[in-house]
Amino acid sequence: MGFGLIVAAEVAFWVVLGGGLVARYVLRMRRLGKVLLLCVPLVDAALLAVTVVDLRSGGEASWAHGLAALYLGFTVAYGHYLVRWADGHAAHRLGGGPRPPKPPRYGAGRARHEWRVWAMTLVGGLVAAGVLQLMLWLVGDVDGRERLEASRVTALRVVVLHGIVAATYSIWPKRPPERAAENRGPA
Repeated sequence: MGFGLIVAAEVAFWVVLGGGLVARYVLRMRRLGKVLLLCVPLVDAALLAVTVVDLRSGGEASWAHGLAALYLGFTVAYGHYLVRWADGHAAHRLGGGPRPPKPPRYGAGRARHEWRVWAMTLVGGLVAAGVLQLMLWLVGDVDGRERLEASRVTALRVVVLHGIVAATYSIWPKRPPERAAENRGPA
């Protein structure tokens, strides 16, 4: 198993997602579009299954196996958000729907948005760590076990770093730019 399989899973994710949106908005086949959009998580399940089978059949654990777990955590945590985002934009561009709302840019609203996104990162990190632990239990004592364990540390680092970024929006909230005319003063 290698990096190519993870790339193929990523490509498959976007192909299935795009196919669902095309079926839904271009071909006006709402049921098929819904079925395809519901199949997006199957790509991740297939990647996980191939990863575990590879390790159980004697494959040496590599960084690619850890990356597969991190990828799975990301798509579990962010998958619904990405599908909803893509669906909103497709509905606007292809289906004549309203423009999807943008996240707040300034102040407490932006801070709340950043903490919600961080919560998804936390879920992704926990899912990835759990999947990595399951892999370790399922495959037993394999060569390269430390690579799988290192991937858990990577997931923790990502969660912590993203938490720091989210905290900066609470500590130093971004303010809207002042108008140039207000800055010039009286004429």
